[in-house]
Amino acid sequence: MILPNVRDPRFITLRRGGRLTDSDHHLLALWAASCAEHVLHLFESVQPEEPRPREAIEHARAWVRGEVKMMQARAAGGHAMGAARDLRGTARHAAYAAGQAGAVAHVAAHELGASAYAIKAARAAAPEGESDTAGRLECRWQRDQLPEAIRELVLDDQRLRNDICWSVFDG
Repeated sequence: MILPNVRDPRFITLRRGGRLTDSDHHLLALWAASCAEHVLHLFESVQPEEPRPREAIEHARAWVRGEVKMMQARAAGGHAMGAARDLRGTARHAAYAAGQAGAVAHVAAHELGASAYAIKAARAAAPEGESDTAGRLECRWQRDQLPEAIRELVLDDQRLRNDICWSVFDG
């Protein structure tokens, strides 16, 4: 479970009584899509004919552009997670990252799921004894991609939810 028991109002849109602007919600979705795409090759190398994780990432971006509805992006995210169901390890984590990215349109707090699963994928793909280093490098890469407008929000979210995200943000 990567979502907190109590929803953080900073990740709830203004129209639903929270503090998140649409523009920041869009930035979170784009960042999550970038995190997932960065490790997508780890899934596609195992399942090259399976389009669902890539489609979830594309739907997240299409939602930001107003080309698909939230429900379509969320459904694509669920389908990406379905593609992971029978897999283990690296490929599964990479597909879950894509699924979480697709779900950001529905619940902005899934942004951290995309990030955390991508770090788990990078760790799992690393040679024996190098997983911690690979995880730190992936986390650093992700943080370098953060737009300034959401940087502090995401970094604080990483601190607050690190324990329920397998402590992948320690690095």
